[in-house]
Amino acid sequence: MKTILRAFGLLLLGWFAFLFGAMAYAAIKGRNAVEQDPKADEVDLVANFGPLEFRSEAGSFKGGTVTTWFGGGSVDLRDATLDPEGATIHINTLFGGGNLVVPETWNVESRIVGIGGIGDARPKVERPAGMPTLRLEGTAIFGGWGITSSPGDDEDETLPVEQDATVTA
Repeated sequence: MKTILRAFGLLLLGWFAFLFGAMAYAAIKGRNAVEQDPKADEVDLVANFGPLEFRSEAGSFKGGTVTTWFGGGSVDLRDATLDPEGATIHINTLFGGGNLVVPETWNVESRIVGIGGIGDARPKVERPAGMPTLRLEGTAIFGGWGITSSPGDDEDETLPVEQDATVTA
């Protein structure tokens, strides 16, 4: 019994050492977020211990890098046009993640590995085979990403305005 408790204690101690080491590394060596141009065709997005909110308006989106360490948020590509050759986003996530919002017609392929991952929550529909593809590559450790065609909240959705049917003079 003592051996099992000792092994469990060492495992728990190792877990906390890893957690605090990763947090210290992210805080000391982590890159700071730099404001990104919404019209840029390539992006370098960072969320270390903080939020990430980005909406692209790129005319020929080619991809880039998204790094989320102990942070996360939303990357909205609905106003972007995918490059005819396709695009690749390299995702690195450690205890973080977010929501990738893409047009419903985009083909998306994921090659994310790790403890965590990515899930496509868009409706299962037949998407055109000859269209460009957005490729997602990288790692997700204790975090993940979701792919949707609408943002998680409705704050930027246009709501219909009710109008009175009667006209007065």
